[in-house]
Amino acid sequence: MKALVYRGPGLKAIEDRPKPEIQAPSDAIVKIVKTTICGTDLHILKGDVTTCAPGRILGHEGVGIVDSIGGGVTAFHVGDRVLISCISSCGKCDYCRRGMYSHCATGGWILGNEIDGTQAEYVRTPHADTSLYPIPAGADEEAMVMLSDILPTGFECGVLNGKVAPGSTVAIVGAGPIGLAALLTAQFYSPSEIIMIDLDDNRLEIARQFGATQTINSADGQAAEKVRALTDGRGVDTAIEAVGIPATFLLCEELVGPGGVIANVGVHGVKVDLHLELLWAKNITITTRLVDTVTTPMLLKTVQSKKLDPGRLITHRFKLDQILDAYDIFGRAAETHALKVIIEA
Repeated sequence: MKALVYRGPGLKAIEDRPKPEIQAPSDAIVKIVKTTICGTDLHILKGDVTTCAPGRILGHEGVGIVDSIGGGVTAFHVGDRVLISCISSCGKCDYCRRGMYSHCATGGWILGNEIDGTQAEYVRTPHADTSLYPIPAGADEEAMVMLSDILPTGFECGVLNGKVAPGSTVAIVGAGPIGLAALLTAQFYSPSEIIMIDLDDNRLEIARQFGATQTINSADGQAAEKVRALTDGRGVDTAIEAVGIPATFLLCEELVGPGGVIANVGVHGVKVDLHLELLWAKNITITTRLVDTVTTPMLLKTVQSKKLDPGRLITHRFKLDQILDAYDIFGRAAETHALKVIIEA
């Protein structure tokens, strides 16, 4: 089969690889129909994710058709169309019983990280019964790909961890796919203000179309002052960091108001300074999280009922043999106006 393989920092290649085989009774082999590229894949290519070794097939998102199953799989059958969760969960260990699927003792974020992932023609998915979801009949499979990772990530790590509430004020730093996913799902809770901050005017315009009440281009270094002006000098109740670089986390430290929450979503590869000398008396909370995908069933229902359309995040489409072009387009998003790219296997 064809697959996109990580070859070390800055290096990747399309290679021929053996089709994966069942290794445990709980495994399923899924023929990939559609997959995508995540910002986390770019972090891997930068060398930020040390758990991902050269030689790994990348990718942790996608939809497909069950090709074969292990003897212990009971919830799925060959031929079923399924959504592949970015998080593999056994459903039985202590962490899974606490709803922390991302820390599953034999799973977690392993696809495209510790085991081969979805940017290939086939993928082996461990713990299939609790890590795959049936795709509803008639569902838009491209939109379903957004439910593998970015929608639950923006919702769980940003909106839920950020304690977004009716009437609250929210600032989202980073108008990429994750920030926009947080924007879409924050609206479930009717905050009074959702302020989107980015350097890219095109993405800020998309944020306005998606429901942002205010947008700020932070290129002039005045974003914090502008947010304070919009909030009567108080700062926001929730500041969501959706990029993963020091500058954006430091901006969130400036944006958060007394009693507020900084909800970190971004993947950080270098240290960030925490200015406790400014924050110690402000009663703030700082949260971190790797997505657990516990909300995926709920989000599936909201998409199925047309309350949410994550397909709006898709801007480009490619075939698997064009995946290097897809990475180039996705990696130059400021120039190409790319959000999420769909790759058809």
